[in-house]
Amino acid sequence: MITQSDSPDFRLIKNYIKRVLPNSQAVALLLIILISLGLILTLSDLLMPVFASVVLAYLLDGLVEKLIKNKMPRLPAVYLVFSCFLALLGFFIFILMPMLSGQAIELVHHIPEIVKLVQFEILRLPEMYPQFISLERIQDFMYTVQREILTYGQGAISFSAASVVGLVTAMIYLFLVPMMVFFFLKDKRVLLAWFVQFLPRDRVLTQSVWREVDMQIGNYVRGKFAEVIILMSISYVTFSAMGLNYSILLSVLMGLSVVIPYVGATLVTFPVLGIAYFQWGMISDNFMYIVIAYSVIQALDGVVLVPLLFSEAVNLHPIAIIVAILFFGGLWGVWGVFFAIPLATVVKAVLTAWPRISDANDTIQV
Repeated sequence: MITQSDSPDFRLIKNYIKRVLPNSQAVALLLIILISLGLILTLSDLLMPVFASVVLAYLLDGLVEKLIKNKMPRLPAVYLVFSCFLALLGFFIFILMPMLSGQAIELVHHIPEIVKLVQFEILRLPEMYPQFISLERIQDFMYTVQREILTYGQGAISFSAASVVGLVTAMIYLFLVPMMVFFFLKDKRVLLAWFVQFLPRDRVLTQSVWREVDMQIGNYVRGKFAEVIILMSISYVTFSAMGLNYSILLSVLMGLSVVIPYVGATLVTFPVLGIAYFQWGMISDNFMYIVIAYSVIQALDGVVLVPLLFSEAVNLHPIAIIVAILFFGGLWGVWGVFFAIPLATVVKAVLTAWPRISDANDTIQV
């Protein structure tokens, strides 16, 4: 009679535990992951400027290292990269943001006209398709939409009332984050040496995982940033040349849409084509030109930009990407969505390097 302790499944689990738990490198990696995750979850609200500064310094350090490889001393390289970062930040705050806010306010002022046009088009549906849609159903739908708009309007008023605190917080961040980014870049070796002394000595597996994560995440995030800038610039030039309203606002949405793979490109289609429809109508030539231009931009992004920028970046299955977006987005909101793929890369690297039972050496004998 075979007992539970003699069963193949039990022996498989026992062999795996014996193989992994005595592995000090695996235990060290597991402890580092758990402690890092615990710190992020418990201190994310308090130390968000620090986390943001570390991420920005990590991204800028790749440019610093490239300048160092080209025979530039580290300190001048840090000053050059940090100056470019400040210039880009200043452009975003003092030039791009006012333009975006102006177009957003203009769009809000035109919302009543857009709503009236939408209502008119919807009320025509029972006349055009009486066999599918009834007037009562349309009226119920319009009532539901108006109620939701009122709810969102009340939420916007509440948000505006609390925006003073958010403005003060943003001003503090704008001072603290660049300063910490500079010192993280300048004193990288000193800070890393201080941090490493708290890590276990037997960390070969951890270093292996970090090298893979460092290469994959660095390539991905820097490539994604370049993709956002390129797609935003192409969209702005195209939309403004064709006379599309709110071209700056729509081009920013086009650039940010690539942050969320698969989902972003779908979501940004509605505002682009919707504004073109309200501006010119569906049967006009200008609307068709916008549809063609938008399709060409999306095709160029998928066929040219993505293979060119991410040839050495992460290789994740689309299902894994969608699951990562849902999981980390639900966990950390917008930041979780932005870092979903890098975090999925970390998980993949850990699973790839984690000790496992070899099929050849650990065959269970029944």
